[in-house]
Amino acid sequence: MESAKLQERELRAGEANEHTAATRLGWLAGQVRHGPSFLWRWEARFKGVRFLGRALFLGRPIISVASASRFVIGDGATIASAVRANPLGLSQPSVLRTMLSGAQLILGPRVGLSGTVLCAAASIEIGEGTICGAGTMILDNDFHVPSGEWDWELEKGKTARPVKLGRGVFVGARAIILKGVTIGDRAVIGAGAVVTKDVPAGSMAAGNPARVQPQRREKG
Repeated sequence: MESAKLQERELRAGEANEHTAATRLGWLAGQVRHGPSFLWRWEARFKGVRFLGRALFLGRPIISVASASRFVIGDGATIASAVRANPLGLSQPSVLRTMLSGAQLILGPRVGLSGTVLCAAASIEIGEGTICGAGTMILDNDFHVPSGEWDWELEKGKTARPVKLGRGVFVGARAIILKGVTIGDRAVIGAGAVVTKDVPAGSMAAGNPARVQPQRREKG
């Protein structure tokens, strides 16, 4: 017992020695960023977002909720938008939109987003404990369709197909998940992947276009 306590004290001392004055100051600045979170929650509610518990906003996201659409944020969700809110740095705030009447955007409990773009013209659902790395984009529609000989027009949901991410999914930085894709529980999406097809539970998808492969499991 005494040996275990001694090891625990040594471990804590080692962790403390890893921090410099600069990293401690950075930690303090991070805590300060938590302060305005209640303002961004209030703004989201005002725009029509429904909260199923507490949610943390690190920086101000861009949120828009279309009339007669549904946007729900689960308990314990974290939405990062500030430049310093992620170790990689964020080049833009999180952008969260329902685009049309009848669309839905559902974030489950403890979902984590970092500079993530979610645009739902039909439906985007993200399951419990799933995290999306810096700059992830999840889109359920094509936004534009050809019009006439050379023009383009807003597609207004004509091409929209629901996107669903299961529980405990990890989406790497700057990955793009496109319309009609379902990703199973505990899947991993590699950084920079462009996902156009379903990814089974417990598997990994990487590349452009993304290819599915079994996850490698480390011993222990």
